[in-house]
Amino acid sequence: MTDKKTTPMDGHNESASKPERKLMKGNEALALAAIRAGCRYYFGYPITPQNEITEYMSRELPKVGGSFIQAESELASINMCYGAAAAGGRVLTSSSSPGVALMQEGLSGLANIQAPMVIINVMRAGPGIGAIQPAQADYFQATRGGGNGDYHIIVYAPDSIQEAMDMMTKGFDVADEYRNPVMILADGMLGQMMEPVTIPPARNPIMGDEIAKAKPWALTGHKNKRDRNAINSVWLDQYAFEEYSNELWKKYIRAEKELPEYETVDLEDADIVFAAYGTTARIVREAMDLLAELGIKAGLIRPKTVWPFPYHAFDEIALKAPNCKLVISTELSRGQLIQDVKLAIQGKLPVELIGRVAGILLTPDEITEESVALYKAVGGAQSGEAGAKTGKEVE
Repeated sequence: MTDKKTTPMDGHNESASKPERKLMKGNEALALAAIRAGCRYYFGYPITPQNEITEYMSRELPKVGGSFIQAESELASINMCYGAAAAGGRVLTSSSSPGVALMQEGLSGLANIQAPMVIINVMRAGPGIGAIQPAQADYFQATRGGGNGDYHIIVYAPDSIQEAMDMMTKGFDVADEYRNPVMILADGMLGQMMEPVTIPPARNPIMGDEIAKAKPWALTGHKNKRDRNAINSVWLDQYAFEEYSNELWKKYIRAEKELPEYETVDLEDADIVFAAYGTTARIVREAMDLLAELGIKAGLIRPKTVWPFPYHAFDEIALKAPNCKLVISTELSRGQLIQDVKLAIQGKLPVELIGRVAGILLTPDEITEESVALYKAVGGAQSGEAGAKTGKEVE
C-alpha cells in the first residue's frame, strides 16, 4: 500500500520515448536514474561498496553537459554539494556508511539553508570502518540525523533496483518541493546485485536562466534585475533564529502528513507480522512462504520511507489481523528499526527482533526458525502435521 504519490516537478518534461528494459547493477542503475532525473552535478569520493556510482557518473555525466568532480574527501564533497545546491542545481553525492558519517555536518547545514539535493548511502557494516559487506546499521544516522540541531533528512528505502531508480526520480522532485536533502538508503547487496529494470523517462534539466525562474531563492546572480539573494547558515540574533527554526519545523510536520509510504503483504488474518525494509524485506518474503508451510500465517509491513516513518501503517494490524500475537522487526542491525516499530505498536502487541550484524545476511531458514520459537513463546500454536514436526525440531 502506498499512502502518497509524488508527481514530477513543474518544468521537468517527460521524454516521449518508449520505455527501455535493461539488465543493470544496482549502483549503476542509481547513477543512471539520477542523470535521467535531471541531475547535472555530482561530487563524491570513492568508498566500497558504492564505487560504481562514482565511476558511472565520471563517465556519463559529462556526456550530457554535467559536471563531475572527485573531491579529496567526503567532507569536501558534501561542501561542494552545499555550494551547487545553493545555486539551484540538481546535485547528487553518494557514499557508504563511514563516508556518510563524515558528511553529517554538511547535511545539517544544507537542511538549515533549505538547499535541496540527493545523497545515496549504500550501507556497509560498522561501527567505525567496519566491513564492506551489506548492513542496515545506519538507520539511526539517516532517520535521526547525525549533525547538530533540529532537522530531518527525508529518507527512502528501496527493496529492488527498479524501486531504487523510481525513488531516485521521486527523491529529486521531493527535495525541490521541500527544499531539503533527500537520502536514498540502500545497502551493499542492492548496490552490487543485478536485475532487469525499466529505464525511467529522461527529464529536461533546469539550467541557466531557467533556474532563477524555478528557484527564485537560489544564488544565480541578480544581474541588476532583482534584489540580492543571501543564504545564511550563521545566526547572531538568537530570537530571529528561533523564529526561523520554528518555521523550518512546520515543513517537517507537513512532510510527516504527506510523504509516508509503505507496502503491506499478506496482512489479512496473520498470526505474525514482520516489519522489514530494503533488501531484508525480500528475504522475509521467502521466510513467510516457509512459515505458511508450517501452518503459521505471516504478514509484512515494509516502510518505503523510513523518515517520515509510516507509523499509521501498523494500525492495519488490528483491522486486518485481529488475532496477531507478535510483531517481529527483521533487520541487519542490533535493533534500530525496532524502535520505530515499538512506537507504532504502542504496547498493543509484543515486538521482538531478528537481526544479524557485521555484514552477515539473514537467511529465510534462520528467520523461519527464530520466528517459530518466538511465536511459541507468546503462546502461538502451529496447525497440522507440519506444525507438530517443526515444534520437535525447534525444541
